[in-house]
Amino acid sequence: MIPPGPRLPAPVQTAWFLNDPIGFLTRCHRRYGPVFTVRFLGFPPEVYVTTGELADQVYRTDQGGGKAGEARRDFLEPLVGVHSVLTLDGDAWWQHRKLLNPPLRARQVAGYHDEITRIAAARIATWPLGRPFTLRERMQEITLDVILQLVFGIRDAGRLDRLRVLLQRLMEASGTMSVAMAPPKLRDRMARVPVTPYARFLRVRAAVDAILFDEIARRRAEPGGTDVLARLLETEMGDQEIRDELITMLLAGHETTATGLSWAFERLLRTPDVLDRLPDDEPYLDAVVKEALRLRPVVYEAPRLLDAPLRLGAYEVPAGWYAGPSIPLVHHDPVAFPAPEEFRPERFLDGGPHRSWMPFGGGRRFCVGAQLALLEMRVIIREVLRRLELSVTDQAPEARRLTGVTLSPAKRARVIARARTLARTT
Repeated sequence: MIPPGPRLPAPVQTAWFLNDPIGFLTRCHRRYGPVFTVRFLGFPPEVYVTTGELADQVYRTDQGGGKAGEARRDFLEPLVGVHSVLTLDGDAWWQHRKLLNPPLRARQVAGYHDEITRIAAARIATWPLGRPFTLRERMQEITLDVILQLVFGIRDAGRLDRLRVLLQRLMEASGTMSVAMAPPKLRDRMARVPVTPYARFLRVRAAVDAILFDEIARRRAEPGGTDVLARLLETEMGDQEIRDELITMLLAGHETTATGLSWAFERLLRTPDVLDRLPDDEPYLDAVVKEALRLRPVVYEAPRLLDAPLRLGAYEVPAGWYAGPSIPLVHHDPVAFPAPEEFRPERFLDGGPHRSWMPFGGGRRFCVGAQLALLEMRVIIREVLRRLELSVTDQAPEARRLTGVTLSPAKRARVIARARTLARTT
């Protein structure tokens, strides 16, 4: 038996989801239960699950029966390329994953702590005081600098400035609905029309690639360094493979981390009892980061494209369909997280993993950059709170808006900053 779902035509379901993703999925969950089917225009049917136990069943298809890379390929391959751990499957994926693991392990990224602190402090010093501004763009500046300097290893000021502009344009272009959600056949047609969003995206991508390939060639001629690119150049990866993984780390570590930070402050500034314990309580800061990612996950799903039928309780999902957890709904399962709408970092003070916490996905395809993202969030939150007092102009929670493949604050985390008269210290 196939899981139930809305009978609305696929174009209507697609429009509803794009306009109100959380509302659409929540409505389906309430009406059809923990396993339901949706249909999006131009794609195979997709079955969402809403508990950690059911998510584990989907993640187990990584051992056979499901393909995470192929599930993402239509959305992400135009940006990250054909050699990305996000879009590869099988032995090719495993070979890349083994090469990416060493420079992104927790012990390795811990060495970036002081440099992330320096990058954050320099950017925070430029923030406006006494007038409203949006945090999301400011966080994007910090996380982009982290990627450019610690992952790409670029130090030349002129090249940094050029890449900052181009990469921001690339991320914005790739995140538009007409690019991110367009079926592949439609993208092929748009590529032939110079004024379409997809054609503009291709031009920006080409400009970024020209700089990256030049940088890779330069670094091959002058080896050395502690950045991630230096370590990738020591492997057997070719230039195109390295380019694809650099863009993958940009996508997975820039936009998503900046959005996670924006949500963390959006929640903190509306929960003063939590804010008062920061930033000096290090275990509590780590719990705050994890709770922010639970309550407002940045990524809304972690799908697999099934190449064999999948049994989920009383239902069977056919081969050729997508299946995956709806991460916001799993994170709001009251059995796993009592009072799920409350911002309660104490849930994570025991430090142990939680099977229903999956902001970085799960199974074998757990995000390789998770440790770097968590470190960035801890360091940047601490540095902001040491230097500034933030407040909001509206205490109402910000709604969640779909931006590309992420869920971001609808008002981009709007705040007012004032300098601290006496900076906090650890």
